[in-house]
Amino acid sequence: MTDELPGRYLETAIALLERVREEESQKISEAGALIADTVTEGGRLFAFGVGHSSLPAQDVVYRAGGLALVNLLAVPGGTGVEVPAPLGSALERVSGLAAAVLETSPVRRGDLLVVISLSGRNALPVEMAMGARERGLAVVGVTSVAYAEHTTSRHASGTFLKDHCDLVVDSKIEVGDAELEAPGVEVRFGSVSTVVTSAIMQSMVAGAIAALGARGSTPPMLRSGNVDGGLDWNSKVFDEHRDRIFYTR
Repeated sequence: MTDELPGRYLETAIALLERVREEESQKISEAGALIADTVTEGGRLFAFGVGHSSLPAQDVVYRAGGLALVNLLAVPGGTGVEVPAPLGSALERVSGLAAAVLETSPVRRGDLLVVISLSGRNALPVEMAMGARERGLAVVGVTSVAYAEHTTSRHASGTFLKDHCDLVVDSKIEVGDAELEAPGVEVRFGSVSTVVTSAIMQSMVAGAIAALGARGSTPPMLRSGNVDGGLDWNSKVFDEHRDRIFYTR
């Protein structure tokens, strides 16, 4: 049994990725088109997530082979790394924090924000999406719709992240985010949300890059700093798009 579990985890992750491909490809393509539209129209790109949901957001920021214009919309303590992890989780339930973050961030009308939240039930991601739309941003939500069907909202409105987005991509993750079980282990284990959500984010960015290329627009992309000429290439991109890149400051 123990020898089988690592393989079973990989099989489960692959099965979920295949399900996302089959059921969410259209939404992912639409998200890529929205991102491309924002770039073409001079808007800026932001990604947001709290706790482990911040990892897929970080994965598309300052990434080799990725769009240079994707910025992390960060909440101090939100990653749960620079503060005690329980505090990071508690911040996600604080109403009003999203408004403070948005008011002090560089976001403006015409930008696009991807809000990542596995459950989509807590105040911070819900209010981040609500506040962004009120400010004229397009909002793409990446979440598990199953949570809206099987849990209750923790926001005063009784709504979920999915209710405040221009477009929602469903990660298909089951409530609890644990896919495996074994004799003698009381709690299910084997979280797959980071694997699946990161793949969704990379797929969206890939779609945006392809869409920009098809339109005859040169995508502002980064190269690896570990290949010859990569750092010089990136410096030119940073300089050319400095009004839309904030992670270099």
